Amino acid sequence: MQNAQKNKHIIMSGRIMEKLNMYGLSHLFMTVFLHNLSTFMVQPAITDVTMAALCPGQDECSIAIYLTGFQQAMIGMGTLVMMPILGDLSDKYGRKAILTLPMTLMIIPLGILAYSRTKTFFYVYYVFKIIINMICDGCVPCLALAYVADNVPEGRRSSAFGVLSGIGSSAFVCGTVAARFLSAAQTFQVSTFVAVLGAVYMQIFLRDSVADENQLYTPIISQGKPPIAKINGKSKANMPLLKALSSLRDITSFLNSSKIITQASIVAFFSNLADVGLHGSMMYYLKARFHFDKNHFADLMIISGIAGTVSQLFLMPIFAPTLGEARLLSIGLFFHCVHMFIYSIAWSSWVPYAAAMFSILFVFSQPCIRSIVSKQVDPREQGRAQGCISGICSIAHIVSPLAFSPLTALFLSEKAPFNFPGFSIMCIGIASMVSFVQSMMLRVVPSILS
Repeated sequence: MQNAQKNKHIIMSGRIMEKLNMYGLSHLFMTVFLHNLSTFMVQPAITDVTMAALCPGQDECSIAIYLTGFQQAMIGMGTLVMMPILGDLSDKYGRKAILTLPMTLMIIPLGILAYSRTKTFFYVYYVFKIIINMICDGCVPCLALAYVADNVPEGRRSSAFGVLSGIGSSAFVCGTVAARFLSAAQTFQVSTFVAVLGAVYMQIFLRDSVADENQLYTPIISQGKPPIAKINGKSKANMPLLKALSSLRDITSFLNSSKIITQASIVAFFSNLADVGLHGSMMYYLKARFHFDKNHFADLMIISGIAGTVSQLFLMPIFAPTLGEARLLSIGLFFHCVHMFIYSIAWSSWVPYAAAMFSILFVFSQPCIRSIVSKQVDPREQGRAQGCISGICSIAHIVSPLAFSPLTALFLSEKAPFNFPGFSIMCIGIASMVSFVQSMMLRVVPSILS
């Protein structure tokens, strides 16, 4: 009986994948896969490269933690402004035209470390990484979500978002497996090659999406006037390119457009506040606490990535239609909190590996937030909506390093007020708990089209 039920679920997941492929998403999935593969491949190595450049031979380095936090904050400030702008421009000029920018520019910092990882080249990489990511960070997943929303009907959109997230997780697994067996130099060289391949593939194979058959996107170099878009029944004349800098006002009006969007935005903010804090602190914490290196980080990421991939590709397409996005969101955020609390009190080097398995449940949260928001706006405003949510998440990218990087550096140093190396991770878990409590209050109403 259990085998029959299991086979039924597998068949259902396979049919969902086939239907998504019918919507013409296969080239988008490959583009996202190559981009994420290139990005995630360097993550296990970057901590060791940073420590070797700034504090050679040491397991604890406060300056590395502070520089990483400053980098995250600066990138967050840039994306806060850029994400709504790029999302809005993609509604006017097409997803593919705007995707070309991040897919091309993000090759540069990878190429710098592929050439050399000395202290001088690390600082060159550091500056270029900040400047380019202020413009492009998060742009690919944001526009990919809008692309999916253009092409997939509402009833299957949450499953499609889950599959897209699963493609990212599978790239995460492949990238960390590659990093596990490559040297630092080879890791950045292969990553640069994959980034170039992704940009070329997108230009050749990915077709642009049109949200409405009667809506024709204006080429970005055209002098013609793009059509008028609507959101919540209110028309909005398209602005010239130079007038798109009103992104903060766009975010404010977007937040006030409905109660559901306001609540989902709060959940997204605190969830990303925790994610960014964990990303900026965890590797330095594990290196100081258990002497982890690149290979340990890769093993940890592989476990988390495999669990997340299986969950998003096979479990979420089944659970999302039956449980609903709001309930699935709360489940994901609850286990996100548990995952962080276990990290903070890790008493042995095997505990982080066990905690990584919780990703099979907490990966639901981000696709569910995006799907909830997607269903509350007009089809021709998907880029703007996803861009505004990304802009809200960018505020978390500013606040989180300012709050948690000094805390992490303090409790990993000899000047800690008390002996609790994972105290900053515990505080990050509390931020995640706030998003979980808010998600429990979320009551999703029928979409704007319904």
